[in-house]
Amino acid sequence: MARRTAWLGAAGVAGGLIALGVVVFVPLMVYPLAPGIDLGHVTEPQSRVVVQQGQLQSNLRSSLLQFFGGLLVVAGAAATWRQVQVNRDGQITDRFSRAVEHLANKNRDVRIGGLYVLERIAKDSPQDRRFVQVTMGNFLRNKSPWAVGSPKGPEHPTPTVDGNLQWLRLRAPDVQAAVTILSRLPMARDAPPLLLSYADLRSVQLEDARLTGAVIRRSNLARARLRGTRMDGCDLEATDLRKASLRNASLRNSSLRNVYLEGADLRGADLQGADLRGAHADAETIWPPELTPEALRQRGVIVQ
Repeated sequence: MARRTAWLGAAGVAGGLIALGVVVFVPLMVYPLAPGIDLGHVTEPQSRVVVQQGQLQSNLRSSLLQFFGGLLVVAGAAATWRQVQVNRDGQITDRFSRAVEHLANKNRDVRIGGLYVLERIAKDSPQDRRFVQVTMGNFLRNKSPWAVGSPKGPEHPTPTVDGNLQWLRLRAPDVQAAVTILSRLPMARDAPPLLLSYADLRSVQLEDARLTGAVIRRSNLARARLRGTRMDGCDLEATDLRKASLRNASLRNSSLRNVYLEGADLRGADLQGADLRGAHADAETIWPPELTPEALRQRGVIVQ
């Protein structure tokens, strides 16, 4: 930092000397004194010429001074803007660090506060949005894991759907807050897909939300309320969506391979281009009217 400041100072001094040289000597070069004029013995006609030359030099010198003055103003404004950006970036970094610390707090309300601070950072600083999304996704999976396949992991799918389980917003409001924020944040242009695989999101409530392109493999979303949610291009392979409400949801070009849809409500859902091979359904699954039993069979749905 000190070296950079020294270089900037040296560059400023050199620029000032160059500007001074230009202001002093360039007018003399552009409007030189007419040949044959002796300033010690100037006749009246020559005097008028000298005055005219001096006026031209003065005018050019004034124009050069205005030019360099304008450059100085622009340079000062640029330096001020740069300093403001540096200060702003520093403030965002501090806010991000404190918010991440809050996510590890034992107090649930402090964790929720940290999540909303991260949401604010994502809105204020689009270039940091991808880091916010990754951080929230990690928080969600670590806070509410569905550890399918681990030695002490749960059976997937569970033998039955617990109809008495509290809604996620009551059971784990910080996890619900993370899902809600992620579903309404615009996706960063360079952000990786939202990773919500192996997560326990039973009885989550989202409406008219957006989870486009998310990877939600082998998660538990039984009894989820996802009405009107855009889930185009999602990877939902082997996820538990039994008794979930997917009314008017958009699942265009999504992977629903081996997904569990027993008792799910898909009225009005857009399943155009969705991969339904191996999807599990039963007589209580409600499909859009165009998905007749024959159409379901052709698309590889297993109806029990």
